[in-house]
Amino acid sequence: MRALVCHAYGPIDSLELEDVPEPKPAAGEVLVKVGAAGVSFAAMLGVQGKHQNKPPLPFVPGNEIAGEVVALGEGVSNLKVGDRIATGGSRGGFAEYCVTIAANAVTIPDALPYAEATNFPTLYPTAYGALKWKANLQPGEVLLVHGAGGGSGLTGIEVGKAMGATVIASAGGADKLAAAKAAGADHLIDYRQEDVRTKVLELTGGRGADVIYDPVGGDAFAASLRCVAPEGRIIPMGFASGTIPQIPANILLVKNVTVIGFYYGYWNGWGGKTEPSPKEAAALAHRRAMVADAQQELMRWFVEGKLKALVAGKYDLADWVKAFKLIEDRAVVGKAVLVP
Repeated sequence: MRALVCHAYGPIDSLELEDVPEPKPAAGEVLVKVGAAGVSFAAMLGVQGKHQNKPPLPFVPGNEIAGEVVALGEGVSNLKVGDRIATGGSRGGFAEYCVTIAANAVTIPDALPYAEATNFPTLYPTAYGALKWKANLQPGEVLLVHGAGGGSGLTGIEVGKAMGATVIASAGGADKLAAAKAAGADHLIDYRQEDVRTKVLELTGGRGADVIYDPVGGDAFAASLRCVAPEGRIIPMGFASGTIPQIPANILLVKNVTVIGFYYGYWNGWGGKTEPSPKEAAALAHRRAMVADAQQELMRWFVEGKLKALVAGKYDLADWVKAFKLIEDRAVVGKAVLVP
């Protein structure tokens, strides 16, 4: 089968498109015929060796997968051959076939194409978990979403609107803001033309945003600290700017602000270094059950038209550099995918 292989950490164009053996599912795994695999900032970091999860070399990157189950590993009972699924894993998606943990998969409706379904393994549940489980976003609260034209930002907008928030979207350029508006944003800020802090305070009568969803970091996070409401919650869930912010604790103290870490991989067992203890295994099973419930609600929202799962472009495996260039240049509007 064709697969993109990372033999050494480095730039995206250092990947090799190769013919490799088809993988076999182990116990608790399924073999998936990949219909589409999401291209993400996290995948780019993984190839560069900058992500917290570092699979042994060589490895096939790609952690947002949609496709058809073609074989079951021992003990799998929640799926059957022929199921259409979306699933997340720590690697393996940039190939014609991949194996993935059955417990992390969700079946998808026939109305959901594979390319659009790549928004569901990580982006939508990340937004859901961060905003619902961690930030406890309430109907009527103000949600500020940075990076609002990219996949993370757009899913944050849609989930926030589905939860009843008033959403302010910050992005750079007319195309990204148009996508944010189509996703349901109530107010738009072009950070290239407007001061984010000034605009947010203007839109909220001087109070600020109750919750801030930030996949950008850097200057966006600095602006967040200056326009978050008292008792507000800031969620730094990515650093697309390339700058990891340092948090001045005095601002947190004075404004009673909570900064919330949320790494979705923790909730579905990515990147475990050793075999979990019985207590850890039970805790992981509980978290996976929460994820499964969240995925079911997200699928209902899709069927109800609350989630649009925007796709920016579809690329053959051989055109992986073009797809990743959109991510690297922060030019992507929606989700870019590779189609084997």
